Amino acid sequence: MRMKHVQQFLASACLLFLLGCAPTQQDRLAGDLEAALSSRSSVASTLDDRPIEPLPSAFSIPAFREMHLSGTGLTLENVIARNDAYTRYAIHYLSNGLVISGIMNIPTGKGPFPLIILNHGYIDSSVYTRGRGLKREQDALARAGFAVLHTDYRGHAESDPSPLVEKVYDGNIEYAMDSANAILAVRAAALPQIDATRVGMLGHSLGGGVTLAVLTAHPELVDAAVLYAPVHADVWQNFVRWRSKREEGDRTLALYRTREENPALWDALSPITFLQNITAPVLLFQGGKDKDVPKEWSDQLAASLRSFSKDITYQEYPPEGHEFIAQWQDFMEKSILFFRLHLQG
Repeated sequence: MRMKHVQQFLASACLLFLLGCAPTQQDRLAGDLEAALSSRSSVASTLDDRPIEPLPSAFSIPAFREMHLSGTGLTLENVIARNDAYTRYAIHYLSNGLVISGIMNIPTGKGPFPLIILNHGYIDSSVYTRGRGLKREQDALARAGFAVLHTDYRGHAESDPSPLVEKVYDGNIEYAMDSANAILAVRAAALPQIDATRVGMLGHSLGGGVTLAVLTAHPELVDAAVLYAPVHADVWQNFVRWRSKREEGDRTLALYRTREENPALWDALSPITFLQNITAPVLLFQGGKDKDVPKEWSDQLAASLRSFSKDITYQEYPPEGHEFIAQWQDFMEKSILFFRLHLQG
């Protein structure tokens, strides 16, 4: 993290911590603060004079919502494969100035075809290759008549590395930037085969957390979302379960402190605080024998979404683990029907 971002982050963290000290202000964090940021974002987007930066001013959902996103330069590099149903391209685009690689499956035919963005789960960047993850879903959705873009995220495959040099947890906001900018890049490219005004998003595991960050910070970008065994909407839970044990030299606790010590900061970083922002219908899937993501996490997410009267359908598969096997076909058929309903009418 550049020094400017460290300073901005610490200033924002202190402000959020002070706000969190008063119970009434804590309750209003997801309301008044979001309303103010929404108003500021609306004015700023009209003026379009905000700087384009590879990182938000602070790692939080409100800062992600407020920042100037820029997805441009979508390029179909070469044909990886072609069959009767679709053509598979290697692609790259610019996400706030960073080159991001990926693949795109474009169905055969006149179109235009609705767009679906796929957000993959955690795969160590040292072994990750272009388009890896969600291969079955990439194929099935393209065969069902959707243009599919699978983004590699920054730091993966042929993508530029993350500019974040400070070892702190960003709550998947960097990857969410790349996912959101993929939509903007497809829109800017104006490919005649793709209708990027109709957008679905599917995220598995960590990619479910990426999807939730996009849905809560930029609900205007996505028309329907599938969450496939997603990580917790409270990113503190994800930090404790994985990040704190995975990254050597991690400085998150030194800068952020624990959730108990600094609840306002962790609230601001977590999609769970801003679930009321979601406007897209959500189809949530969870296996009962998932050893990676506890089923209770999806139970809690479904209950929270229902408490806000959101359009949520929760499908449980008691025998399934983290990646579905016996019920995968049913999962895919339900997902395709869901996207057809909300993207094709």
